[in-house]
Amino acid sequence: MTTAPLSLHHIIKPSSLTKKAPVIFMFHGYGSDENDLFSFATELDDKYMVISVRAPQPMQPYGNAWYTINFDAAGGKFSNEEEAIESRDKISNFIDEALKAYPIDEDNVTLLGFSQGTILSYAVALSYPEKIKRVVALSGYVNEDILVEGYQDNDFSNLTFYCSHGSVDQVIPIDWARKAKPFLDQLNINYKYSEFPVGHGVAPQNFYEFKTWLD
Repeated sequence: MTTAPLSLHHIIKPSSLTKKAPVIFMFHGYGSDENDLFSFATELDDKYMVISVRAPQPMQPYGNAWYTINFDAAGGKFSNEEEAIESRDKISNFIDEALKAYPIDEDNVTLLGFSQGTILSYAVALSYPEKIKRVVALSGYVNEDILVEGYQDNDFSNLTFYCSHGSVDQVIPIDWARKAKPFLDQLNINYKYSEFPVGHGVAPQNFYEFKTWLD
């Protein structure tokens, strides 16, 4: 499907519905691109419009990033949080653009992220919960430092999360992911949390579980 010239490059699988389609926005991980998660699209219910978005920072020799990561930083990975906040708001703005450009239901917006895309999906949904209904958070974690100030006062009553992680993830430690549970509990947000015996990736049973959760 031809895409409108919005602020972030994206590809689309159209919905079987001609108006008020539920939408899934996909946000890939560090060093990947919009084609990565898009492979899920054909396996999802036809009613969903799927919009897979490319991160704004091109990398060499290929791939893209939502923000810079310095893997050599003391004490582990150092994320450029100014860039992450910028990407958080670029995504929020892009969602607004897409709602105007495409025949989608503004009350049925799902974010699906992987790794860095999950970190930003958490940030967008927790910062602007009025825009988002559901989040599929694969192999990521909550970074409180990139949430809007005063996010705790937001109304999260319509927001729900599916969170999953590989128990032997070598990129993002499982302990980081597990912190989402008490964090979401504290905010009284409805969620499902699962772990799978894999590394930094999505196991087939993980896909089928979140697909069932979506439906």
